[in-house]
Amino acid sequence: MDLGFYALQLLTGLAYASTLFLLSVGLSLIFGAMGIVNFAHGSFYMLGAYFLYAFTRGQADGFWGGLLLVLATGFVIGAFVERIFIRQVYARPEEYQILLTYALLLIIEDVVRFFFGTGYRAFPMPQAFAGPLFLFGTPFPSYYLFLIGLAAISALLLGLFLYRTRLGAWIRAATQDREMLEALGVNVPLLYTVVFGVGIALAALGGAALLPMQAATPGMAVDAVINAFIVVVIGGLASVWGALLGAVLIGLVQALGVLFLPEWAMVFPFALMALVLLLRPWGLLGRPPAVRT
Repeated sequence: MDLGFYALQLLTGLAYASTLFLLSVGLSLIFGAMGIVNFAHGSFYMLGAYFLYAFTRGQADGFWGGLLLVLATGFVIGAFVERIFIRQVYARPEEYQILLTYALLLIIEDVVRFFFGTGYRAFPMPQAFAGPLFLFGTPFPSYYLFLIGLAAISALLLGLFLYRTRLGAWIRAATQDREMLEALGVNVPLLYTVVFGVGIALAALGGAALLPMQAATPGMAVDAVINAFIVVVIGGLASVWGALLGAVLIGLVQALGVLFLPEWAMVFPFALMALVLLLRPWGLLGRPPAVRT
């Protein structure tokens, strides 16, 4: 095993972390601003993959337009789900939220099976990434760099949106004191619709971006939501940079675990989450409960 081989494993972990970030940052944003435990989040990740396949009819030449359509469709669906379903359980105990969102997960899975069947839906590699690149003489998929760049740009734009715009300031304020925000005249229900729509759009984009590397199946929703919760627990709820850090840690732990201890690779993410919960229950970049008001 030479330097190129280890570099390939590192890039593999970062590419996986990129899709994890797109999946989990929306979940972190939704919980932080709205207090909603969204167990259906992985379903929208799955829908993103199937939407890309449907919009492009499985043809690689429609990849770029398909990604934009997935992003827009994810936002519209997220806004619709928040307005029709999620809004009805804001004032109810958390078990109502869990039951509702878990029911949505099951319903969306059945809808996908009805329209697409239970088989795998694969997508060809876009022509722009058809050829490999070489690092220390070792070939690796050029698509890895696209995934890493997509996550980096998404994190930067989301950070600018949250910390450099008035709407972003309102969203951050909503995580602290909704009543005060309403007293200042802000339309908080509309704000929540936007937050939920953005969170779902990012999850759908993550699922679509993964499709050229991994075929879509109805069962991927459950795995996705488990991974998303692991990431936000490690990084810290309501933290964009925490979601990024958690995704990178999980991606690297998975990639290096497969390399050195393959029989334990599936255990490492859960072990890391348990360690963080023991030492810093609010997450690596989260805030302690005492700081919240």
